[in-house]
This record gives sequence, structure tokens and C-alpha cells, in this order.
Amino acid sequence: MWPASQYTHTNHAQATVKTNEHQNQQNLKTLGMTSAISMAGPKPIDVEKTNDLKDSLVPFGVFESEAEMHHRMEVLGALHRLVRQWIRDESLRKNMPPSVADTVGGNIYTFGSYRLGVHHRGADIDALCVAPRHIDRADYFQSFYELLKTQPQVKDLRAVEDAYVPVIKMNFDGIEIDLLFARLALKEIPDSFDLRDDILLKNLDQKCVRSLNGCRVTDEILRLVPNINNFRLTLRAIKLWAKRHGIYSNTLGYLGGVSWAMLVARTCQLYPNALPATLVHKFFLVFSQWKWPQPVLLKQPDAVNLGFPVWDPRVNVADRFHLMPIITPAYPQQNSTFNVSASTRTVIMEEFRLGLAITDEIMLSKCGWERLFEAPNFFSRYKHFIVLLASSARALDQLQWCGLIESKIRHLIATLERNQHITIAHVNPECYNSVPLSTNNGQPLALPPGTPVPADVALNEINKNDKGEVIANVCSMWFIGLVFDKTNVNVDLTYDISSFTKAVHYQAENTNMLREGMTIEARHVRRKQLHQFLSPSLLKRERTASGNKRKLDAPQPPLHKKTKRLSESSTDDISCFSYNEDSNSSNMYEVNLQNGNASSHTPQEADRNKSAAEKQMAPATEHPSTSNSIACT
Repeated sequence: MWPASQYTHTNHAQATVKTNEHQNQQNLKTLGMTSAISMAGPKPIDVEKTNDLKDSLVPFGVFESEAEMHHRMEVLGALHRLVRQWIRDESLRKNMPPSVADTVGGNIYTFGSYRLGVHHRGADIDALCVAPRHIDRADYFQSFYELLKTQPQVKDLRAVEDAYVPVIKMNFDGIEIDLLFARLALKEIPDSFDLRDDILLKNLDQKCVRSLNGCRVTDEILRLVPNINNFRLTLRAIKLWAKRHGIYSNTLGYLGGVSWAMLVARTCQLYPNALPATLVHKFFLVFSQWKWPQPVLLKQPDAVNLGFPVWDPRVNVADRFHLMPIITPAYPQQNSTFNVSASTRTVIMEEFRLGLAITDEIMLSKCGWERLFEAPNFFSRYKHFIVLLASSARALDQLQWCGLIESKIRHLIATLERNQHITIAHVNPECYNSVPLSTNNGQPLALPPGTPVPADVALNEINKNDKGEVIANVCSMWFIGLVFDKTNVNVDLTYDISSFTKAVHYQAENTNMLREGMTIEARHVRRKQLHQFLSPSLLKRERTASGNKRKLDAPQPPLHKKTKRLSESSTDDISCFSYNEDSNSSNMYEVNLQNGNASSHTPQEADRNKSAAEKQMAPATEHPSTSNSIACT
């Protein structure tokens, strides 16, 4: 019988609440790196606003029903039994006595949004398979992968063995699951096994440590927040806002789930007695004024020395040029926002500023929470776009092809940012799937989100033309909005785009992913040409409830400039955090309450140094099916 407590956040939450209550009784004022900004408790209006906030989240499907939660439990239970079966079979294959093979164990641990208790309807589950020392990663990606192939509940199975964090992705009975693997240096894995002990990392390889990091960080976040229920509702609201506003994607250089969780956790530490409505408002107040690149930390890093690299700007030169460092609380500490670029930071900070303005009005009862979750129209913001088109002959190939291309887009953004004429390169994280090319005269046309692809098209069959050549049948698109420093400048981006497409093909060839019919193409289009790729419903100009809209292509005020708003009347001192980078200091991340600026470079300098520090993408030969000519006027 598998231990259900491993897969539910309920029991864990109850235990963590008891721990938090004990800690708060010991020291109620110091949470995280600094003392709290305010210990004020909720007022009746805060209770009312929190109830309104919860009601406003319901239409977006952020809460699961009991039946859906039970189904997830059943899926994780079935997966756990498969893992146990596989480990036992592998143990027997390696000549282990049956009596011993029955006791070596092996577990499934969840992390991420599911473990935090903030997953929404239809969300995937991040999970970790933990095995004893005689089971290695090669076994996982071979025999366990083959076992999954035989399961009727498993669909869309794919292994990404050469990833930074190797993973098996699948759809298990309707639930998307990303399953990592870690091999511990132990003879057996007991049912009630705690992964938080740092000594477990001793003698492990880097990939196992990275895989374990998700669970260890998630557990530590829950341990460090003063009130788990308030944290959860606040995080649900912030995650929904970030997704609706197109700034939720670690892969593309925005913030991923763990980064948003840490920012919300830090807000909870600064306002430990506040309710979610107040916490959402304070979230925008704090981080619209944060002195980046001063790091966000939830606690003083532990003095653990097991030889694994940690984020340390005193030692690692590249760490000094990270633009928005948010440091994970479990050893080995890492920057969860390494992919953030100058452009994505600008977009994020502008959204923080706008979020503060909206929540100011909400707290003054000038508008409702629905205003915060209105999605802006990306396509009305810019006059120029780069459209990346990824095509494949089969839908199954397209899954891997799009995953590879999406992982490389941030390199293209970095290249565009270095162009002296481009002031911002804003990538829309939404990947638009088109109708099958065979049904639209060979031209891509993006479907509105949620629109099913016509069922009468055999998406997994390869089509050929009269010459016997494989032709693309499915296409996906990403859009990058561009702003130029002058309106009458002629910019040739041919080389930049060509280098990007070459690098993608080089990677695909090196990993044996490239298939017939796979193509990548980049086109420059103006706003008036977007109708060639997007349906009218996607291009429809969206206005806010008040009838206002963002002014197109207008220069934004400096992000640090304060405007008169509700938050200015508060006594909260947000501009009081500074980062001590003194190499002689024993406190590596000293945070104090004196006004000051972090030692930093300009965003442009920081990004140039970061790009230089990153591993360069290898060159490759030109692919004959790629068109790269782009000129912007």
C-alpha cells in the first residue's frame, strides 16, 4: 500500500502549520532575511476584499473539484505502483535475492504547484522518482521507459534524457506528468523518507542533485511562510495574473512557477499577519520598487560544503550579472531566474508597476479584482513583429520540435537585444497552434485558444507531394514584438535570424531529433499583416472594463519613478533593502535597513556580460528549407 501522505499536500500542510506556529511563538518579528515591514492584522475591509478575490478566481478554473483531486491521487498511486514494480524487476534482473528485492523500496515525490497546493484545473504534475543506489539513470530511461510504453493509460510519452534536468514526459490517464529521476546512495528507500537532509546529496552526481532540488526547494518554501493558507490563495492570484499578462515562462526568460512562489513567500514574510487581498497589493508594492539586481532570499543560506556549485557573486563572476536574482532556499542555492534578459525584465517590471496601480484602485473600491486579471492585447502594442514558424510532418514530431525551438528562443532575444537599433524584443510566451496546413492551402492560421484541431485530419500520418517529398502538415508559431529606437531606421536582421535557425538545426541533428518535414522559418511582419497568421478573434482589440487601453508604442516612465498613489501614503519602507557585496563580509547576502543601492551594472552591460558568460551555441550548416531574410524599416 503506497503512503498517500506523500502525494497530498494536506498532511504536509498540517505538519508545516504546526512547525510555523511554533516558530512564530519563538520569534514573531523576524521571518526570512529581515524583520517584518508590518505586523498589522486584518481589518474588516481586508476580509471583504479577500472574499471578493477568492470569488473572482473561481471563473478561471484555479480550484479543482473533489473528484478531480481524487483522480490525481489515483493517477499518482498507479504511477507509484509502476515504479515499485519496475525497481523490483530491475533488482531481480541484477541478481538480487527476491527477499531483498521486495524491501528496497522506491518512491514518488511531488513538487511544484501540486506540492504547494496551488495547482489549477488541468495542470500538470511535477514528480520525482527516487530509487536506491543499484538503480541508475540508464535503467530509468530504458527499462522504465519501455514499461511505460506498455501501459494503456500512458499517451504522448517522450524522454528528454540530455536535458539539464533529465525528464520523462507523459499523459497518464488524462494528467500531464513530468517525471524526474534521482538515485540515492542508499540500499533502500523507506516509505516515510524525508528528502530535506543535506547529507543525502553526498556522493551524488549533478543531475540527481538537480532533480532532487525541486522537492527540497518546495518543502523549504512551505516551511518558511508564516501562514500557508494565506500564502496559497495569494500565490494562486499572482500566478493567474502572471499567466494572463504573458510573463509566466522560465524557458522564455520570464519567471517560472518556483520564482513566483518565492516572491509571494517573501511578501508573506514581510507582512506575516496580512490576508491574501492585502498580500496581493503588497506584492506589487514591494517588487515594483525592488532594487534589482539585489537578490531575493527567503533565508540566510546554509553553510553546507559538499562541493556543489551555489549562487555566489563573490566567487562566480557570471553571478554578478544576473538581472533579477531570486535564490532558492535549499542547498545548493541557485538563481531560479537565470534566463531573465534585459527585455523580459523591462516587461516584468512594467507589469509590476501596472499591477500596483490596479490594486491601488481595487483597495480603494474603485474597481473589482477582475480588472487585475484582464489580459492585455499583445498584438496591439507593437508595429513590428518577428514570427517564428515551426512545422513538422506529424503531430508527434511537432511536440519535440516545438520543445527544442522554445528552449532556444531566449538566445534569439539576447541577440536581438544586442542590436543597437532595438530597444526591446518582447516575446509572447503563447505558442499558437495552427490549423493543419493541408486544410489551409499550405498556409498557417492560428486557432483561438481552446479550439480543437479538425478530427478528420490524420495528424500522425506523413504526407508527400507529387515529387515524393515529405511536406509539413502541422505548424506552431511564436510572435516577438520589436521596438526600434528610431522610426526611420533600416535594420537588417538576416544574420541574427540565420544564426538562430542554424543553431536549432545543429542541436536537432546532434540529438537525432531532426525528421523529414521539420522546418523552422522566421518572418518579419507588420501589425497590419498579422491577419495572415492570426484569426480575427485573436486580433480583436481588447479594452479594459473602464474603456482605457495601453498607449501603443509610447515611452514608459522610468520604472523607479514614484507616482502619487495609495501606496505612497503607507508607512511601509520598501526602498530600504541593500545588498552587501563586500568580499570580506562573513555574511554573503547581508541585508540591512539602510537606504542604499546594490552594486550593479546597467541592464545593457549586465546582459552583455551574462551573454558572454553563457555557453555559446554551436554553429551549423545552413538548412535548405529555412528562410531568414528580414529587414525592418
